[in-house]
Amino acid sequence: MNTIKTDILIIGAGPVGLFTVFEAGLLGLKCHLIDALAQPGGQCAEIYPKKPIYDIPGMPEVMAGDLVNNLLEQIKPFAPGYSLGERAEKLIKKEDGSFDVITSSSKVHNAKVVAIAGGLGSFEPRKPPIDNILKYEGRGVEYMVKDPENFKNKKIVIAGGGDSALDWTIELAKIAKKVTLIHRRNEFRGAIDSVEKVQKLKNSLKIDVITPSEVKELRGDEVLKSIVITHNDEKKQIDADFFIPLFGLVPRLGSISDWGLNLDKNSIIVNNGLDYQTNIPGVFAIGDINTYPGKLKLILCGFHEATLMCQSAYKIIHPNKKNILKYTTVSGIKGFDGTNKKSENSIIKTIS
Repeated sequence: MNTIKTDILIIGAGPVGLFTVFEAGLLGLKCHLIDALAQPGGQCAEIYPKKPIYDIPGMPEVMAGDLVNNLLEQIKPFAPGYSLGERAEKLIKKEDGSFDVITSSSKVHNAKVVAIAGGLGSFEPRKPPIDNILKYEGRGVEYMVKDPENFKNKKIVIAGGGDSALDWTIELAKIAKKVTLIHRRNEFRGAIDSVEKVQKLKNSLKIDVITPSEVKELRGDEVLKSIVITHNDEKKQIDADFFIPLFGLVPRLGSISDWGLNLDKNSIIVNNGLDYQTNIPGVFAIGDINTYPGKLKLILCGFHEATLMCQSAYKIIHPNKKNILKYTTVSGIKGFDGTNKKSENSIIKTIS
């Protein structure tokens, strides 16, 4: 099997990994991405493509799936390579200083720089301890909302107290026949704005909010028909077509944890304020998968980390060249596919 060679090998094709392709492309560096999912976009594409995101600069509101599509369009001129549906299993340091990364399909990738942008790593939903929940998976129990239209005119029970539970309560209330939000505490830990929106929906009788409460039983023959909750020491049955428990994800680093990286639980420790390099020179970690003092797990922070990482990657790949920072408004975007985007307004002309 032939080795895939590239300048920067990116492990993780989520938003941060995709934006790394753009920043590297501006420097003339080629990228190849590895991701265990069958499509690029990470959690934004796989788990909540229809969920709105509000903190991307210049975009008052953008659906997660649309953000991924925009990023893919942005990096198209730099023609990245993809190995999708494969997990990065082994990291081998070569005598020439480059790295071989071998995937679960035994495919070999070689690069001088490796950027781990794996988000939370491999992940699975945190499931509530309900005896027969496995029986109803795919038959009324869903751990994520891929397409809100599947819930149109349906009776839905959402359980959870974080941002996902609040956000989907707000969104699905627009199309569902009935939405009931269940939380084991009276207090919610999501964004204040989201809590206030849910309170308004409750006050206007557009949704039900039952706290403190927990889902104890699921009922139905072939598909889910109802759930049983506890509330004020009493049991109550609620009709439901769908039960959506949103208790977060259980992150797992998988094989990356055996690569000799300095770890803090499920996060990779990187240097802070320089270039987000790990304890292995030439291996960087950016986005939600890394940790350092003051770390914020936000997409926009991952974009910043990717930008600085690429500057250091250039020095590793071209140690004898000096890179001069150029603003895209002046230099334009010179793609590997032959495109050359440059605004006429950026060209300085002398009028005699």
